[in-house]
Amino acid sequence: MVVSLEEDSLTPRERYSVFTTTQRWCIVGIVAYAAWFSTLSSFIYFPALKSISQALSVSVDKVNLTITSYLAVATIAPTLTGDAADTLGRRPIYLITLSVYLVSNVAIALTNSYPALVGLRVLQALAISGTFSTAYGVVTDIASPAERGSYVSAVSFAGTVAPSLGPILGGFLTYAGNWHWIFWFLSIASAVCLFLIAVFLPETSRNVVGNGSRKPPRYLRPLVPALTEQWEEWEEKGIPLIKTSRRPNPLRSLKILVRRDNATVIMACGLLYVVFTCINASLSVLFIDMYGLNQWQAGLSYLPLGLGGTISTFFSGWLIDRAYRKARVTQGLTVDRGRGDDLEKFDIEKARLSVIWIPSAATIVTIVVMGWALNYKQHIAFPLSLLFITGLCMTLGFSIYNTLLVDKNQQNPSAAQASSNIVRCGLAAVAVSFLDDMLVAWGVGWTFTFMGGLCVCATGLFVIDYYYGALWRQNRAKNSHD
Repeated sequence: MVVSLEEDSLTPRERYSVFTTTQRWCIVGIVAYAAWFSTLSSFIYFPALKSISQALSVSVDKVNLTITSYLAVATIAPTLTGDAADTLGRRPIYLITLSVYLVSNVAIALTNSYPALVGLRVLQALAISGTFSTAYGVVTDIASPAERGSYVSAVSFAGTVAPSLGPILGGFLTYAGNWHWIFWFLSIASAVCLFLIAVFLPETSRNVVGNGSRKPPRYLRPLVPALTEQWEEWEEKGIPLIKTSRRPNPLRSLKILVRRDNATVIMACGLLYVVFTCINASLSVLFIDMYGLNQWQAGLSYLPLGLGGTISTFFSGWLIDRAYRKARVTQGLTVDRGRGDDLEKFDIEKARLSVIWIPSAATIVTIVVMGWALNYKQHIAFPLSLLFITGLCMTLGFSIYNTLLVDKNQQNPSAAQASSNIVRCGLAAVAVSFLDDMLVAWGVGWTFTFMGGLCVCATGLFVIDYYYGALWRQNRAKNSHD
């Protein structure tokens, strides 16, 4: 008989997380806000490329170097913070990285030097690019597998709304003022986020506070313990402190990456992210050249992509969690929302990937059709409609993937996301550096057809993991136990 075990009947020690549903959503909201800057810092910049090149008297190609350098640093930087966040705690990583990020934004807003811009963009990427991997670690800390999809979707939403809202903000700020206002905006927004984390965000790392009921060291406590009443309620019930001797290891992300089951889905996501980045990097230029738009109007062209991604988040979590429960029921297993389910012998790959096929197929079709619609300069409403579908389907795919990756690596979720970052940002940096050459040599239609082909390859990799991922993962766990 299949039953669903809820939290209300469990003692604090037995629960997967002692944080209430309201507290969990507050926590996820804060970390999603922090993760937002990782992608926003890149995409808010695109509409200002021509303005920056004119203001600093350099070519657009040189300004593009600041994009490539940002992505290159973002490839490696999360490996420095991912395992540290898993081991030492989430709060110190957030406080340090956001502080450096704030300083770098203020410095960029004050500079008029191209060399300074390149160097500060590198510092900006070094500081902020790890916030996404840390956010997924927080989700794994507080949400059991049966309800994880909803919280992952919220974090994925932050990553999806940034590429669409970012260019709109960047275009408006550049059009209304100048490119410096982009970084004043980032400075103000990140200062607010840093304040929220310092004052309210509790420590959630299971290596430090377990399921949230263990009081962390004083330096890991928020200034206002509004989300940590459980310390006072249960600290006198004999729950021991967690002591860990493991030290942060930046190479742990590489060890995670070389596992076959991880490498397969990480490469699939990397290919999808290449396509997503190339679409966003090319849209403003293509719409300006083909439809005669100004920078502000070109920024608005990203709105359908973001709107589709936003709508996706309203049902993606429900869809992912429903597929999980259905898979458990099919195998005659219980769904334990309270304690959390043992995933070691469960085929989590099929449970998560069972809902990815339709959005993958729709993504392939819409990208190819959109490329040829732009190539033949069809009415602007047509490619904008296709952008909406692309945003909806790709966001859903990213939510499914990110949920699966933390499920595969529950002990090291931030390090696992950092390993994913190595691949997706590395591939995206290479692709963006060749994007203009491809558009010139192949034309818009064939370039987007090539991107559709990359999506086909990504879908093929998901198929491989669907059939073999659980076997590879379980064999590795068995060998490690032996």
